[in-house]
Amino acid sequence: MESTTSYQRFPKIKIREMKDDYLKFELHSTDTSVANALRRIMLAEVPTIAIDLVEIEANSSVLNDEFIAHRLGLIPLTSTRAMEMRFSRDCDACDGDGQCEYCSVEFHLSVRCDQDQTLDVTSADLISSDPSVMAVDVAARSTSSGYDASDNKGIIIVKLRRGQELRLRAIARKGIGKDHAKWSPAATVTFMYEPDIHINEDLMETLTLEDKKNWVESSPTKVFDIDPNTQHVVVVDAEAYTYDDEVIKKAEAMGKPGLVEIYAKEDSFIFTVESTGAVKASQLVLNAIEILKQKLDAVRLSEDTVEADDQFGELNAHMRGG
Repeated sequence: MESTTSYQRFPKIKIREMKDDYLKFELHSTDTSVANALRRIMLAEVPTIAIDLVEIEANSSVLNDEFIAHRLGLIPLTSTRAMEMRFSRDCDACDGDGQCEYCSVEFHLSVRCDQDQTLDVTSADLISSDPSVMAVDVAARSTSSGYDASDNKGIIIVKLRRGQELRLRAIARKGIGKDHAKWSPAATVTFMYEPDIHINEDLMETLTLEDKKNWVESSPTKVFDIDPNTQHVVVVDAEAYTYDDEVIKKAEAMGKPGLVEIYAKEDSFIFTVESTGAVKASQLVLNAIEILKQKLDAVRLSEDTVEADDQFGELNAHMRGG
Protein backbone atom coordinates (compact mmCIF):
# COMPACT_ATOMS: atom_id res chain seq x y z
CA MET A 1 0.00 0.00 0.00
CA GLU A 2 1.40 3.39 -0.99
CA SER A 3 2.23 5.66 1.92
CA THR A 4 0.42 9.00 2.07
CA THR A 5 2.92 10.55 4.52
CA SER A 6 4.27 13.87 3.25
CA TYR A 7 7.77 15.05 4.10
CA GLN A 8 7.27 18.36 2.35
CA ARG A 9 8.38 21.38 4.37
CA PHE A 10 8.44 25.08 3.69
CA PRO A 11 11.53 26.60 5.35
CA LYS A 12 11.26 30.19 6.52
CA ILE A 13 13.89 32.79 7.30
CA LYS A 14 13.74 35.68 9.75
CA ILE A 15 16.57 38.17 9.42
CA ARG A 16 17.85 39.63 12.68
CA GLU A 17 20.82 41.71 11.61
CA MET A 18 22.18 42.47 8.17
CA LYS A 19 25.29 44.32 7.04
CA ASP A 20 27.37 44.04 3.88
CA ASP A 21 29.80 41.60 5.50
CA TYR A 22 27.64 40.18 8.31
CA LEU A 23 24.26 38.47 8.48
CA LYS A 24 22.41 36.86 11.38
CA PHE A 25 19.16 35.07 10.68
CA GLU A 26 16.81 32.39 11.96
CA LEU A 27 15.96 29.35 9.83
CA HIS A 28 12.71 27.62 10.79
CA SER A 29 10.57 24.67 9.68
CA THR A 30 13.37 22.51 8.34
CA ASP A 31 15.84 19.93 9.64
CA THR A 32 19.55 19.62 10.33
CA SER A 33 20.36 18.13 6.93
CA VAL A 34 19.14 21.24 5.12
CA ALA A 35 20.76 23.63 7.61
CA ASN A 36 24.14 21.90 7.34
CA ALA A 37 23.88 21.62 3.54
CA LEU A 38 23.25 25.36 3.36
CA ARG A 39 26.24 26.04 5.61
CA ARG A 40 28.61 23.80 3.65
CA ILE A 41 27.52 25.28 0.31
CA MET A 42 28.17 28.80 1.59
CA LEU A 43 31.66 27.78 2.68
CA ALA A 44 32.73 25.62 -0.23
CA GLU A 45 30.49 25.86 -3.29
CA VAL A 46 29.40 29.46 -3.84
CA PRO A 47 31.77 30.70 -6.57
CA THR A 48 33.95 33.79 -6.34
CA ILE A 49 36.79 35.28 -8.37
CA ALA A 50 40.40 35.03 -7.20
CA ILE A 51 43.84 35.39 -8.76
CA ASP A 52 44.87 31.98 -10.07
CA LEU A 53 47.77 32.63 -12.48
CA VAL A 54 50.66 35.02 -11.90
CA GLU A 55 53.38 35.84 -14.43
CA ILE A 56 56.29 37.62 -12.77
CA GLU A 57 58.15 39.96 -15.12
CA ALA A 58 60.49 41.49 -12.55
CA ASN A 59 60.93 40.80 -8.84
CA SER A 60 63.85 42.12 -6.83
CA SER A 61 61.95 42.20 -3.52
CA VAL A 62 62.82 40.09 -0.47
CA LEU A 63 59.98 37.64 -1.22
CA ASN A 64 60.32 34.95 -3.86
CA ASP A 65 57.92 34.62 -6.79
CA GLU A 66 55.87 31.76 -5.30
CA PHE A 67 55.34 33.64 -2.02
CA ILE A 68 54.06 36.72 -3.83
CA ALA A 69 51.79 34.64 -6.08
CA HIS A 70 50.31 32.96 -2.99
CA ARG A 71 49.65 36.30 -1.30
CA LEU A 72 47.98 37.67 -4.44
CA GLY A 73 45.67 34.66 -4.58
CA LEU A 74 44.42 35.33 -1.04
CA ILE A 75 43.38 38.93 -1.75
CA PRO A 76 39.54 38.92 -1.85
CA LEU A 77 38.14 40.35 -5.10
CA THR A 78 34.65 41.73 -5.69
CA SER A 79 32.73 38.82 -7.19
CA THR A 80 29.25 40.10 -7.97
CA ARG A 81 29.44 38.63 -11.49
CA ALA A 82 30.97 35.30 -10.44
CA MET A 83 27.70 33.35 -10.76
CA GLU A 84 27.39 34.40 -14.41
CA MET A 85 31.04 33.82 -15.35
CA ARG A 86 32.21 30.54 -16.83
CA PHE A 87 34.64 28.17 -15.19
CA SER A 88 37.86 28.25 -17.21
CA ARG A 89 37.71 24.48 -17.71
CA ASP A 90 34.26 24.80 -19.31
CA CYS A 91 34.88 27.90 -21.43
CA ASP A 92 34.61 27.23 -25.16
CA ALA A 93 35.55 30.79 -26.13
CA CYS A 94 39.22 30.29 -25.20
CA ASP A 95 39.47 26.50 -25.52
CA GLY A 96 39.83 26.13 -21.76
CA ASP A 97 43.04 28.09 -21.28
CA GLY A 98 41.16 30.48 -18.95
CA GLN A 99 42.27 33.78 -20.44
CA CYS A 100 39.25 35.35 -22.11
CA GLU A 101 36.68 37.94 -21.03
CA TYR A 102 34.05 35.28 -20.31
CA CYS A 103 36.06 33.31 -17.76
CA SER A 104 38.86 35.56 -16.47
CA VAL A 105 39.92 39.07 -15.47
CA GLU A 106 43.43 40.39 -16.05
CA PHE A 107 45.40 42.42 -13.50
CA HIS A 108 48.68 44.31 -13.85
CA LEU A 109 51.02 45.56 -11.15
CA SER A 110 54.12 47.66 -11.69
CA VAL A 111 55.83 49.33 -8.72
CA ARG A 112 59.41 50.54 -8.22
CA CYS A 113 60.86 52.16 -5.12
CA ASP A 114 63.01 55.21 -5.91
CA GLN A 115 63.17 56.72 -2.42
CA ASP A 116 64.99 56.01 0.82
CA GLN A 117 61.77 55.29 2.70
CA THR A 118 60.32 51.76 2.51
CA LEU A 119 57.51 51.52 -0.04
CA ASP A 120 54.43 49.35 0.62
CA VAL A 121 53.09 47.48 -2.39
CA THR A 122 49.38 46.90 -1.72
CA SER A 123 46.20 45.66 -3.35
CA ALA A 124 45.55 49.27 -4.39
CA ASP A 125 48.41 48.88 -6.89
CA LEU A 126 46.59 46.10 -8.76
CA ILE A 127 45.12 47.50 -11.97
CA SER A 128 42.10 45.53 -13.21
CA SER A 129 40.92 45.13 -16.79
CA ASP A 130 37.34 44.96 -15.48
CA PRO A 131 36.10 47.82 -13.23
CA SER A 132 33.57 45.47 -11.59
CA VAL A 133 36.34 43.14 -10.36
CA MET A 134 38.89 44.68 -8.00
CA ALA A 135 40.33 44.17 -4.54
CA VAL A 136 37.57 44.37 -1.94
CA ASP A 137 39.25 47.09 0.12
CA VAL A 138 39.79 49.22 -3.01
CA ALA A 139 36.13 48.85 -3.97
CA ALA A 140 35.10 49.88 -0.44
CA ARG A 141 37.15 53.06 -0.69
CA SER A 142 35.71 53.98 -4.09
CA THR A 143 32.06 53.52 -2.99
CA SER A 144 32.21 54.84 0.57
CA SER A 145 31.39 58.53 1.00
CA GLY A 146 33.64 60.46 3.33
CA TYR A 147 36.25 57.69 3.38
CA ASP A 148 39.66 58.81 4.58
CA ALA A 149 42.23 57.11 2.32
CA SER A 150 44.90 57.55 4.97
CA ASP A 151 43.00 55.12 7.24
CA ASN A 152 43.56 52.12 4.98
CA LYS A 153 45.97 51.89 2.08
CA GLY A 154 45.09 48.35 1.08
CA ILE A 155 46.30 44.84 1.80
CA ILE A 156 50.11 44.76 1.85
CA ILE A 157 51.63 42.37 -0.68
CA VAL A 158 55.32 43.16 -0.14
CA LYS A 159 57.61 46.00 0.98
CA LEU A 160 60.28 47.46 -1.29
CA ARG A 161 63.52 49.29 -0.50
CA ARG A 162 65.29 51.75 -2.79
CA GLY A 163 66.08 50.18 -6.17
CA GLN A 164 63.75 47.20 -5.70
CA GLU A 165 60.96 46.55 -8.19
CA LEU A 166 57.92 44.34 -8.66
CA ARG A 167 56.26 43.97 -12.03
CA LEU A 168 53.75 41.26 -12.88
CA ARG A 169 50.62 40.18 -14.74
CA ALA A 170 47.91 38.17 -13.00
CA ILE A 171 44.82 36.30 -14.21
CA ALA A 172 41.82 35.98 -11.90
CA ARG A 173 39.39 33.13 -12.50
CA LYS A 174 36.12 31.79 -11.15
CA GLY A 175 36.37 29.00 -8.59
CA ILE A 176 34.87 27.50 -5.43
CA GLY A 177 36.19 26.97 -1.91
CA LYS A 178 36.12 23.19 -2.39
CA ASP A 179 39.00 23.60 -4.87
CA HIS A 180 40.99 26.14 -2.84
CA ALA A 181 40.29 28.28 0.24
CA LYS A 182 41.10 31.46 -1.71
CA TRP A 183 37.76 31.06 -3.53
CA SER A 184 35.69 30.73 -0.36
CA PRO A 185 33.38 33.76 -0.02
CA ALA A 186 32.83 33.19 3.70
CA ALA A 187 35.15 34.01 6.57
CA THR A 188 32.93 31.88 8.79
CA VAL A 189 29.45 30.35 8.74
CA THR A 190 28.01 28.86 11.92
CA PHE A 191 24.62 27.75 13.11
CA MET A 192 23.27 26.65 16.47
CA TYR A 193 20.07 24.96 17.56
CA GLU A 194 17.66 27.40 19.14
CA PRO A 195 17.43 26.41 22.85
CA ASP A 196 14.09 25.81 24.56
CA ILE A 197 14.52 26.38 28.34
CA HIS A 198 11.93 25.46 30.98
CA ILE A 199 12.49 26.26 34.67
CA ASN A 200 10.56 24.23 37.26
CA GLU A 201 9.17 27.18 39.23
CA ASP A 202 7.81 25.08 42.10
CA LEU A 203 11.16 23.39 42.63
CA MET A 204 13.03 26.69 42.22
CA GLU A 205 11.00 28.26 45.06
CA THR A 206 12.35 25.63 47.47
CA LEU A 207 15.83 27.15 47.08
CA THR A 208 17.18 29.96 49.22
CA LEU A 209 18.28 33.19 47.58
CA GLU A 210 21.93 32.19 48.07
CA ASP A 211 21.30 28.82 46.41
CA LYS A 212 19.61 30.56 43.49
CA LYS A 213 22.62 32.86 43.06
CA ASN A 214 25.02 29.90 43.14
CA TRP A 215 22.91 28.06 40.59
CA VAL A 216 22.71 31.07 38.26
CA GLU A 217 26.47 31.65 38.51
CA SER A 218 27.20 28.02 37.63
CA SER A 219 26.40 28.82 34.00
CA PRO A 220 29.59 29.93 32.20
CA THR A 221 27.49 32.28 30.04
CA LYS A 222 24.87 34.82 31.11
CA VAL A 223 21.72 32.77 30.46
CA PHE A 224 19.88 33.25 33.77
CA ASP A 225 19.53 36.06 36.27
CA ILE A 226 17.56 36.88 39.40
CA ASP A 227 14.78 39.45 39.19
CA PRO A 228 15.65 42.09 41.84
CA ASN A 229 11.95 42.73 42.57
CA THR A 230 10.48 39.23 42.74
CA GLN A 231 13.68 37.27 43.56
CA HIS A 232 12.64 34.78 40.86
CA VAL A 233 15.16 33.18 38.49
CA VAL A 234 14.47 34.28 34.91
CA VAL A 235 15.93 33.48 31.50
CA VAL A 236 17.63 36.65 30.20
CA ASP A 237 19.36 35.25 27.10
CA ALA A 238 18.43 31.73 26.02
CA GLU A 239 20.73 31.89 23.00
CA ALA A 240 23.77 32.42 25.22
CA TYR A 241 23.40 28.80 26.34
CA THR A 242 26.20 26.67 24.92
CA TYR A 243 24.76 23.22 25.72
CA ASP A 244 27.43 22.72 28.38
CA ASP A 245 24.94 21.15 30.88
CA GLU A 246 26.62 22.99 33.79
CA VAL A 247 23.33 24.24 35.27
CA ILE A 248 21.87 20.74 35.02
CA LYS A 249 24.88 19.25 36.83
CA LYS A 250 24.69 22.00 39.47
CA ALA A 251 21.00 21.26 40.08
CA GLU A 252 21.78 17.56 40.53
CA ALA A 253 24.63 18.39 42.92
CA MET A 254 22.20 20.51 44.96
CA GLY A 255 19.81 17.56 45.16
CA LYS A 256 17.30 19.23 42.84
CA PRO A 257 17.23 17.15 39.63
CA GLY A 258 14.67 18.45 37.16
CA LEU A 259 15.18 22.05 38.27
CA VAL A 260 15.59 23.04 34.63
CA GLU A 261 14.95 21.30 31.33
CA ILE A 262 16.78 22.43 28.21
CA TYR A 263 16.00 21.10 24.76
CA ALA A 264 17.33 21.94 21.34
CA LYS A 265 14.58 22.80 18.85
CA GLU A 266 15.28 20.37 16.03
CA ASP A 267 13.59 22.51 13.38
CA SER A 268 14.91 25.94 14.33
CA PHE A 269 18.45 27.25 13.77
CA ILE A 270 20.28 30.53 14.28
CA PHE A 271 22.83 31.27 11.55
CA THR A 272 25.76 33.68 11.66
CA VAL A 273 27.41 34.47 8.32
CA GLU A 274 30.56 36.56 7.90
CA SER A 275 31.65 37.35 4.36
CA THR A 276 35.18 38.07 3.13
CA GLY A 277 33.66 40.94 1.18
CA ALA A 278 33.84 39.18 -2.19
CA VAL A 279 30.02 39.12 -2.16
CA LYS A 280 27.61 40.64 0.34
CA ALA A 281 26.58 38.31 3.13
CA SER A 282 22.92 38.45 2.05
CA GLN A 283 23.84 37.63 -1.55
CA LEU A 284 26.02 34.78 -0.30
CA VAL A 285 22.95 33.14 1.28
CA LEU A 286 20.84 33.72 -1.84
CA ASN A 287 23.53 32.17 -4.05
CA ALA A 288 23.81 29.20 -1.69
CA ILE A 289 20.04 28.62 -1.85
CA GLU A 290 20.16 28.72 -5.65
CA ILE A 291 23.02 26.19 -5.76
CA LEU A 292 21.17 23.94 -3.29
CA LYS A 293 18.11 24.02 -5.56
CA GLN A 294 20.26 23.06 -8.54
CA LYS A 295 21.72 20.13 -6.62
CA LEU A 296 18.27 18.90 -5.62
CA ASP A 297 17.03 19.20 -9.20
CA ALA A 298 19.92 17.03 -10.35
CA VAL A 299 19.00 14.10 -8.09
CA ARG A 300 15.20 14.28 -8.12
CA LEU A 301 12.82 12.90 -10.72
CA SER A 302 11.31 15.57 -12.93
CA GLU A 303 7.91 15.52 -11.17
CA ASP A 304 9.61 15.96 -7.77
CA THR A 305 11.58 18.99 -8.94
CA VAL A 306 8.47 21.14 -8.72
CA GLU A 307 8.26 20.30 -5.01
CA ALA A 308 11.88 21.42 -4.50
CA ASP A 309 11.18 24.68 -6.33
CA ASP A 310 8.15 25.31 -4.11
CA GLN A 311 10.08 24.80 -0.87
CA PHE A 312 13.27 26.67 -1.67
CA GLY A 313 11.55 29.26 -3.85
CA GLU A 314 9.68 30.39 -0.75
CA LEU A 315 12.93 30.45 1.26
CA ASN A 316 14.51 32.59 -1.47
CA ALA A 317 11.52 34.94 -1.39
CA HIS A 318 11.89 35.32 2.38
CA MET A 319 15.53 36.34 1.97
CA ARG A 320 14.79 38.90 -0.75
CA GLY A 321 11.85 40.26 1.20
CA GLY A 322 14.10 40.71 4.27
